[in-house]
Amino acid sequence: MRAFLRHLRAGPPRPAPYRAANYVPLKPWQVRGRRFTRRGRRGVDAVEVAEFLDRVAHDLAEVYAALGSSRRETERIKDALRCWQSRRAREDLVARR
Repeated sequence: MRAFLRHLRAGPPRPAPYRAANYVPLKPWQVRGRRFTRRGRRGVDAVEVAEFLDRVAHDLAEVYAALGSSRRETERIKDALRCWQSRRAREDLVARR
């Protein structure tokens, strides 16, 4: 319930700075599924491209995992701070009486 209320208080998501409004970050599956067209005899080496795309997808997967972990840790710290602030406010109220 607390998470739902935080979501309501947050309002609409704000776009990231310096990005177009229609910008959508790449997902690992999008990089893995990307295919290139051949350019005749001077075309790209398909094996090298596939290896590169796998590497990029792996890196993106790690970044998204780290981002998710960071967001979870941030939420945990915010919740702990809110609890501490509430407890402290109650203690101050009792002390004033």
